[in-house]
Amino acid sequence: MTNRIRSMYILVAVICISIITGCASVTSGTNGTVVSGAAGGGSSVDANSSLERCDKTLGTLAVDDGRAADWYGKFGSTTNITTIEPLIRLAVQQSNCFVITSIGNLRTDSRISRVTDLQRNSGEYRAGSKQQKGQRVAADYYMEPSIIIDNAATGQIAGALGGLLGPGIGQLAGAMQTKSSVVTLTLFDIRSAVQISASEGSSTANNYSAALSAFGGGGGGGLSGFSRTPSGKATVAAFIDAYNGMVRALKNYEAQNVEGGLGRGGTLDVN
Repeated sequence: MTNRIRSMYILVAVICISIITGCASVTSGTNGTVVSGAAGGGSSVDANSSLERCDKTLGTLAVDDGRAADWYGKFGSTTNITTIEPLIRLAVQQSNCFVITSIGNLRTDSRISRVTDLQRNSGEYRAGSKQQKGQRVAADYYMEPSIIIDNAATGQIAGALGGLLGPGIGQLAGAMQTKSSVVTLTLFDIRSAVQISASEGSSTANNYSAALSAFGGGGGGGLSGFSRTPSGKATVAAFIDAYNGMVRALKNYEAQNVEGGLGRGGTLDVN
């Protein structure tokens, strides 16, 4: 059996096993994620139909890029996902719930500040270029993404499928796992530092890595793209799940009030 035919058999087996076990796809395309399309101002193009939207924009937003978080490095090396923040930014703008600022992404904000300083102070740019102080838009809110569970195995597909699909396919089935991603999004009011909202999101994906390796480099080489990215895409899907939940909560937002005012001791007396 040639490597090409072997790879085709493996691909068919993966599809069959996914159908039998009821595994759901987390992608919107062959190489994409659940975040799709584009955004321009308050309009969007080809956004995921499941994305929650706001009729009125709630304020300006800074999104943490996660680079200083404990999960950032390990997540990237495990999933081949280099960054989460741009996809969150795209989804947020498509939703029309917030106006996005560059604040929160240290690299982007630093570069924009450098360009601004150069154009304002170098003396090389035309008069009337409107590069003066007081033009930056402040962020009203700060959004912090966190990965709670990344790439955790939630169960192994039964090797008993080998009795139905043949010994080779049974070897594939026994090695496949369902991976789970659980994330949170937290929204803070910047001026008061009060937490406005928090939400949890989750998603799952199949891990084909061990399954393909069982057939050796020749058989699994043609499908090696499946070995890492599914769990990363599942994490992106989990963040969108969390964001949708947050938007639904914010649509019914009611400010919390403490008798006597916030930050003045509270009502839980200490003797």
